[in-house]
Amino acid sequence: MAIILQESLRAIFYAPFYAALARGAFEAEGVEIKFASSPRPQDAALRLMDGTVDVCWGGPMRVMETYHKDPGCLIVCFGEVVSRDPFVLMGRRPPPQNFSIADLRWVKLATVCEVPTPWLCLQHDLRLAGIDPESIHRVTDQTMARNVEALRSGEVDVIQVFEPFPSMLLADKAAYVWYDAARRGPTSYTTFYTRRGTLTKRRDELLRMVRAIARTEAWVASASGAEIAATIAPYFSDLPGPILEAACTRYKALEIWNTTPILARAGYDRLRDSLVSGGFVSPGTPFETAVDNSLAEEVLADPRAAEDPCSKDE
Repeated sequence: MAIILQESLRAIFYAPFYAALARGAFEAEGVEIKFASSPRPQDAALRLMDGTVDVCWGGPMRVMETYHKDPGCLIVCFGEVVSRDPFVLMGRRPPPQNFSIADLRWVKLATVCEVPTPWLCLQHDLRLAGIDPESIHRVTDQTMARNVEALRSGEVDVIQVFEPFPSMLLADKAAYVWYDAARRGPTSYTTFYTRRGTLTKRRDELLRMVRAIARTEAWVASASGAEIAATIAPYFSDLPGPILEAACTRYKALEIWNTTPILARAGYDRLRDSLVSGGFVSPGTPFETAVDNSLAEEVLADPRAAEDPCSKDE
């Protein structure tokens, strides 16, 4: 029986997942995957809970949100892929010399409305810098695409976006990079997650899924941005090739993709601290409750984990 695997939304920072699908990594491990998309990002965990899908990829944020609403939900993260924040602050003008996060006090900032994690992480950066997030002049209710238009027209000074928007703006010489959120360090952003019952009943299949993603992570680590872009291009047919390549190259340089499927406590705790300080969850789900690294550890203990059967077909 196929594993129904669901993405939360279509995004370039999920590149290793698309690469695994495109390169036949799951099939090479003998796992049949039925790929699905969530109608809305906020519905992803709900579709897992009601049995519509078997496994999601998405943020541990959604796992903590679900525990906050239903402490008995028994959802567990079991294979990390995106270990750093993929969002970027882009400004109409060059950033102040020796930019620090405190410089956001003097601009009109448009933040992401589609999902909560980018702002929750940024507001925690501000708090750690001694800045009250409420003091920021912020536009909160516009999409990233609309905020790009607002930046171009001068309605706002700085916007918070993910790729491909930074690469598109840079290609047009319409904006400057102010802050790569990835540079703060580990912040767990995307993982496989499922119900604990599924982890038990279908452990062998999920183990092979983790092996497939581990091998894909190793391939991504050795591939160029151009190679990654060419591999995932069918999932982004509306994007010009040079923009997709620039986006993948940027993310690779920022090291947002984990090189193994181990979800580290430091990245999880950094995300949890952000959600708690922003009032999104309280007290936040403990690492031991929400994370099971046993599959990843078993995969990495196997000397075959370094092999890449997909490369034989390329």
